Amino acid sequence: MSKAARKATPVTVHPMQNGNCSVAGEGGFTYLGLLLVIAIAGIGLSATGMTWHNKIRSEKEKELLFVGGQFRKAINSYYESAPSGVNVYPATLEDMLLDRRYPVIKRHLRKIYQDPVTGSPEWGLVKQQGRIVGIYSLSTSEPIKLAGFSGDDQAFKGATSYRKWIFGQEATAR
Repeated sequence: MSKAARKATPVTVHPMQNGNCSVAGEGGFTYLGLLLVIAIAGIGLSATGMTWHNKIRSEKEKELLFVGGQFRKAINSYYESAPSGVNVYPATLEDMLLDRRYPVIKRHLRKIYQDPVTGSPEWGLVKQQGRIVGIYSLSTSEPIKLAGFSGDDQAFKGATSYRKWIFGQEATAR
């Protein structure tokens, strides 16, 4: 073969020759590996998010039990501390803040708490003869805690929503 013919003949170099390690399709494996890492990270973040969400719900539930207990104590205190000897329940939530039945204002409740579950200052009120005998959350969500209640909260066992958690006279039907 002449020198001119050799120059015109194209030379095919295989990818593995001359130290070139570029293999056809290698970019596809890297891409799949990256997708796998992203999928695993997404699953991990999702699980963390679910745990975080349940932790927040649990904390709000504990706060509801505390706040409801404060309302229960205030309702009972208002009822039991009648200056005239005639026990009556409060007509409004504000009556428990400033009990004007005495010459000196008496406070049965420090403040009107917001419902920790709904984030609203609105509460469901259980009334008898126009007087407040209990309060409850307006949330229809199902509680996380279904058992293991103590003291006055034992009536909440098996409740299907926070609306069933009545703080005050639990026997009163709504």
